Amino acid sequence: MSAVQQGEGRKRNKKHYVGQPHNKRWRGGRELEVGMEGILVTCNMNQKKCTAEAFDLLNEYADKLYGPEKFPGGEGSCPDEDVDDALKREVAQLRAPPGYQERRFQALESGANNVIFIRTRNLESDKLVHHILSDLHATKKKKTRVILRMLPVMGTCRAFLDDILNYLSNFLQPWFKRPNTATYQVVYKARNNNHSKREDVIKSVAGLVGKMNSKNRVNLSKPDLTIMLEVIKAVCCVSVAREYTVYKKYNLQEVVRDDPPKTEDGPKTEEPEKAGDKAAEEGKEDDKAAEEGKEDDKAAEEGKEDDKVEEMEGDKVEEKEGEKVEKEDDKSAEKGKEDDKVEEKEDDTVKASEEEKERKAVEDGVEEQKMAGKGDVEEEEKTQDCDDKKDGE
Repeated sequence: MSAVQQGEGRKRNKKHYVGQPHNKRWRGGRELEVGMEGILVTCNMNQKKCTAEAFDLLNEYADKLYGPEKFPGGEGSCPDEDVDDALKREVAQLRAPPGYQERRFQALESGANNVIFIRTRNLESDKLVHHILSDLHATKKKKTRVILRMLPVMGTCRAFLDDILNYLSNFLQPWFKRPNTATYQVVYKARNNNHSKREDVIKSVAGLVGKMNSKNRVNLSKPDLTIMLEVIKAVCCVSVAREYTVYKKYNLQEVVRDDPPKTEDGPKTEEPEKAGDKAAEEGKEDDKAAEEGKEDDKAAEEGKEDDKVEEMEGDKVEEKEGEKVEKEDDKSAEKGKEDDKVEEKEDDTVKASEEEKERKAVEDGVEEQKMAGKGDVEEEEKTQDCDDKKDGE
């Protein structure tokens, strides 16, 4: 037998079919992790379209601020590059899948529904998002349909209270440590995480900011800075936002809407005054109609509650009647049983009396038979005596 035939007859190793390294899919760096920076984008049920809109919008404004994107890779190493950095870059290129390049914006899984995390490289996410919102607020031009909010992520840490406070003690110093001072508010949102309570986190962060500078004050209506804490699973995304309330909490749908007109000071003509009076009257009428609608709703709810109460009372009455009927049936059954017992006792007494009568009759018959037997014996004895006398004579 030849060597080829021997090889064909042997059982092949399992590695020949599965488990080869070159067939493995590259899965590294596709999820939000501690140490990343980027932008959180929220949407409503359509994440693919939201991702496409976010890339278009971010690239449009990033090209204006930082110029067009430059793709690394094909060029050689820089002459001033360190040997360790060059080795790390080459190792990363070798480990990456074919055709993979590190882009300026990269979409990653955030770990929550309807939330997308876009990782950024070589740019400041807070300045980019603020520039987008300021332009949309000024032009009132709507450029997105699915995106709801864009929140910059300037840093990330573990989502435990002690880790958050340790990270913020250094992160917040450029804005709140002496001699810097500002009014602020703390915004906390947790998704898929229940390690810390919202009130405890906000109080702890406010105490930390107060220790940095006693002149820092809380202002919930129009703060200078807003400390945003977005927790997703085990990662806390941290950022400090400017004009948070002016730009409608960084909501791209609300920021493009027209602001309500403001009344200007100065002499007013009669026509505007009349228009204002009419508008006020119409507003009052609308308020009255709304109040009447509320009253109707309350009445309907009260009617429903009354119906429920009546149903409950009816059910209770039926239950009570049913219980009464059952009790009466039980009583009648008990009475029937007692009557049966009485009848049985009477039958027993009747039987006993009849048995006694029969027994007495039997005894009387026996006694009569005995008396009759005695009389016959006496008569026989008398006749024998007479016969004996006659024979003697």
